[in-house]
Amino acid sequence: MVLPVVKYGDPILRRKGSNIETITPDLTGFIADMFETMKASRGIGLAAQQVGRAIQLTVIDVRGITDRPSQLWLQGTLADVESFMPLVLMNPVLKPSGTRVNGPEGCLSFPEIFGDVERPCEVEVSALNERGERFSFKAGGLLARAIQHEVDHLNGILFIDRMDAESRREAQPEIDELQAETRARLTRK
Repeated sequence: MVLPVVKYGDPILRRKGSNIETITPDLTGFIADMFETMKASRGIGLAAQQVGRAIQLTVIDVRGITDRPSQLWLQGTLADVESFMPLVLMNPVLKPSGTRVNGPEGCLSFPEIFGDVERPCEVEVSALNERGERFSFKAGGLLARAIQHEVDHLNGILFIDRMDAESRREAQPEIDELQAETRARLTRK
C-alpha cells in the first residue's frame, strides 16, 4: 500500500525515532509499504518519520542510478551495490569517514526543493535488517549520502538543516511556503 508522505511543517519530521525491539507482522507489512511508497514517489530512500511513524527504520534502493555512482564494501572487500539492494536499516549506527564533499540533495518531504549539502564521502554502517539480524558494511558515493540523509531523518534532522548557506537562502521562500501549507492543512484536520 502506498502511504501518504509527510511534508515539511508536520512535527513528526522533527521527532527522533524509538529503537525497534521486535520484528512483528505489522512491522514487516510497514516495511513493504515503505518500499512501495518510495518506489511510487520515485525516491531512493524513505525514513519511517516521512510516513508518520517515529521509529528507527529506513529503506534505501539506489539500483539503476548511474549518474551518481555508489560503492559498497563488505568486510573490507568491494562488493556489487546492485545485488545488496534494496536495503532495510533498523536502529542504524553510523561512523562517517573520508573527506567531506558538497553534493545536491532533495527529499520526498520537500517536493521540488533541492540544495547542496556537505557530507562525509564514506560511512560505516551497523544496523539490523528486516529479519532483526545485525549486519555491517561500508558505503561510498550516492549510497553513503542517501544513508546519511535518511539516518538524519531518524534523528529529527532534515537536509535543510545541513544545506550550505547559499542553497538555503535560495530555497527559503519555497521552504516557508511548504511549511505554512502543511501547518494550515494540519490545523484543518
